[in-house]
Amino acid sequence: QEQLEESGGGLVQAGGSLRLSCKASESTPRTYARGWFRQAPGKEQEFIAGISWRGGSTYYADSVKGRFTISRDNAENVVYLDMNSLKPEDTATYFCAMLNYYDGSGARAWGRGTQVTVSA
Repeated sequence: QEQLEESGGGLVQAGGSLRLSCKASESTPRTYARGWFRQAPGKEQEFIAGISWRGGSTYYADSVKGRFTISRDNAENVVYLDMNSLKPEDTATYFCAMLNYYDGSGARAWGRGTQVTVSA
């Protein structure tokens, strides 16, 4: 019943920025933590950022800490991922999900993903 849809991906040059959005359907409760995963071909899935349901607590993987920022607007039921100082190694498909906890556990209601490509 709950649905998530990512948007905002694209092609950018190294050092550039992108803002990803994850819009939840009206039936998706706002009282779950939310987060972002990414997957590059031939590489393991990586949990990169999470946020508690009120937005008071966040988690970042070391690979993106200091460059990416997760935030949410519960009035609009949207979660954002602001990506700065992008590197070619950030190239991946980015997925959002509902979480039981903002550390990435209990992922559910996956979105379809949005592609981010960073050129050198």
